[in-house]
Amino acid sequence: MSTPLIVSEFVTVDGVVEAPGGEPTHPHAGWALDFAGEEQMQYKLREVQEAGSLLLGRVTYDGFAAAWPDREGEFADKMNAMPKHVVTSSRTTPLEWNNSTVITGDIATGIRALKEQDGAPILVAGSATLVPFLLEQGLVDELRLMVFPVAVGGGKRCFPDNQSKQTFSLADSVAFPSGVAVHTYRPA
Repeated sequence: MSTPLIVSEFVTVDGVVEAPGGEPTHPHAGWALDFAGEEQMQYKLREVQEAGSLLLGRVTYDGFAAAWPDREGEFADKMNAMPKHVVTSSRTTPLEWNNSTVITGDIATGIRALKEQDGAPILVAGSATLVPFLLEQGLVDELRLMVFPVAVGGGKRCFPDNQSKQTFSLADSVAFPSGVAVHTYRPA
């Protein structure tokens, strides 16, 4: 039995995943904040509680490592306690956020090794550079797109830009009063 790898992304209706929380990389940074709701927060809390570890790209890791250690509460406690695996080519030194390790070298092989372990799901959040690679390599078991009712006209997307075709089956769909909907897909 392998550990499932779940990608969970905030995405605009025009497919952008970049800067949902206010990161300075996009002119419309913080687009997700306009649609915050208690039901969505509870959904994300359950998602994190069910995860056994995080898999993050370096940029997302750096942002999370700067934010989560100083926060308190159930969500922060889980984020800070769980193992974090970081894909990076620019850092090999020990990472400062507790329970963090670096995956280097053959990234696909390293991630497959993580998936071969029995355990709770591996959760990928953000990581706009890593996610297209995971999709290209066929490493994603479930894709959760939390779609926000806003278009920002361009930015990083979570799918590879290689014109390959990938098909998915809809496993679940949940809508929130804010207009945000989560569509959960599995590779077909």
